[in-house]
Amino acid sequence: MNRRCNLEHLRGPIIFAAVMIILLGIIGTATAQAQALPKISFGVEPSDDASDLSVALQIVLMLTVLTLAPSILVMMTSFIRIAVVLSFLRQAIGTNQMPPNQLIIALALILTFFIMAPVGNQAYEAGLKPYIDGEITQEQAFESGMQPVRAFMLKQVREKDLALFVKLSGMEQPKNIDDVPTRLLIPGFVISELRTAFQIAFVVFIPFLIIDMVVASVLMSMGMLMLPPIMVALPFKILLFVLVDGWYLIVKALVESFR
Repeated sequence: MNRRCNLEHLRGPIIFAAVMIILLGIIGTATAQAQALPKISFGVEPSDDASDLSVALQIVLMLTVLTLAPSILVMMTSFIRIAVVLSFLRQAIGTNQMPPNQLIIALALILTFFIMAPVGNQAYEAGLKPYIDGEITQEQAFESGMQPVRAFMLKQVREKDLALFVKLSGMEQPKNIDDVPTRLLIPGFVISELRTAFQIAFVVFIPFLIIDMVVASVLMSMGMLMLPPIMVALPFKILLFVLVDGWYLIVKALVESFR
C-alpha cells in the first residue's frame, strides 16, 4: 500500500521530466536545423561552356605558383647571397645558434624585399597592372613582368656560368643575351650568387680568424692548454664586431653588392 502511494507521488515529477526532455529535444533539433553549417563540396561535372575549364585551369595554375613561391623567391632574387653570408658570419663569430635561424631568415627576407622593391614595382607596372585592367593577355603580362626580373639576374650572372648551362642544354649558341631562355638563366644566376656569397664570406672570416690565431698562440705560450681557445676568443670577436659596427658594414656591403 505504501509502495503504491510512493509511485503515485512520483508519477507527476516523472511525467513532467519526460515532457521537458521531449521539448528540449524538439527545440534543439529546430535550432540545429536553423543554424546549419555550410557544406563545401568539390566535383567534376560536364559543362557546355569552354570558359569554365579555362577558369579552373587558371585556379590550379595560381595555386601551383603559390606553392612554389618560396622556391621562386630563393632562386630569382637576392635572398641566396644574403642568407649565405649571414650564415657564414655567425660561424665566423662562433656564436653557434645566435642569432637563431629564424632571425637570420627574417633579416634576409627584409633585405631581399628592400633590394627587389624597384624590380617588383617595374614588374607590376609592366605586367600585372595592365593585365588587371584588361589591356593585355596573360601571356603578354607574364613576358612583360619577367623582363625586369631577367634584367636583374642578367646583371648579376657571370657569362661563364650562363655559358655552362647553355652548353649542357645542347641548344644553339644564342645571338645575344636576350635570347637566353629563362630556364637557363635561373640556374646560372644561382651558381653566380653562391660564388659571390662565398667570396664575401671569405673576407668576413679573415679578422675573426686572426683573433682565433692570436688567442690560441697566447694560451699555448702561457701553458693553458686545457682552456678552449674558442671560449676565450668569443668575447674578443664580439667586442670587435660591435666596435666596428659590424651589422652596419655587413648590410651596407650586401646591399651595395647588387648595384
